[in-house]
Amino acid sequence: MTEPLAAVAPAIEPPALFTGLCDDAAVFPPGLAPLAEAVPAHRRHRAAAYAPMVGPLVLPVNALGDLGPMLREKIGISVTAPGGPDDVTETFAAASGIPVELHGIEVAVPPGMSPGDFFRALDRAHAGREDVPVCVEVPRDERRSEIIRGLAATGHRAKFRTGGVTADLYPSVEELADAIKSAVIAGVPFKATAGLHNPVRHTERATGFDQHGYLNILLATDAALDGGTAAELAKILDQRDPFFVAGAVPALADRAAEIRSAFLSFGTCSIAEPLGDLAGLGLLPDEFFQEDL
Repeated sequence: MTEPLAAVAPAIEPPALFTGLCDDAAVFPPGLAPLAEAVPAHRRHRAAAYAPMVGPLVLPVNALGDLGPMLREKIGISVTAPGGPDDVTETFAAASGIPVELHGIEVAVPPGMSPGDFFRALDRAHAGREDVPVCVEVPRDERRSEIIRGLAATGHRAKFRTGGVTADLYPSVEELADAIKSAVIAGVPFKATAGLHNPVRHTERATGFDQHGYLNILLATDAALDGGTAAELAKILDQRDPFFVAGAVPALADRAAEIRSAFLSFGTCSIAEPLGDLAGLGLLPDEFFQEDL
């Protein structure tokens, strides 16, 4: 795992397209950083020149009990609630007694639970805490369309899983294109999680998995906003030439706010790697970074 980057030029502002793009998911696979390491590392990221590009520290709800004793000052977190609405209730209870700023809850739809039952239970769990944004992990089954419609009706956000530790967790470019297109048409902002270890689509040598690129997703989101078809989005998501993809990104600058209002962020177990890759592609100035020796 790449070591955290060190700041050298705090006065430099990052491009708006990359502001808050990388949520710090250091404790999740494949990084699996211990909580005692992830918390101070996150504080270093938040104090660095590249801090505007770093989102909250993402933690599972069952880590909050261990988090409290580590904190002497407030830290911004987003919490995953894999058990569904019951975990949302647990999150609010656990977070109320520790010095955290709750930036969001990322809740899964339990297997077999109907969209109607899910949203009713989520409404009960979220009542009185409407100030905390909710991202719902959209299931990759027949419930997807109804869940996205429910998100549009309730004002919640979507979360799309883009990879994981096994091949079946990676959606095809066609599936991801359809998900992005559906969310944009419905006006539902989304984040992505897992598998986005590189800026451009590629085949991971160690696993043989085809991995999505976060720059491809930015470009596909722009195309969706411009009325592109799901087939056109799939071609963008399948583009593997890093120079072609990186060369198309500067043209997004004038629409950065609109694009990033749709594609909110992605979770990454390394902050150094995605930002270092952007610098390597010439999309971030080298002055942001130096090796942490």
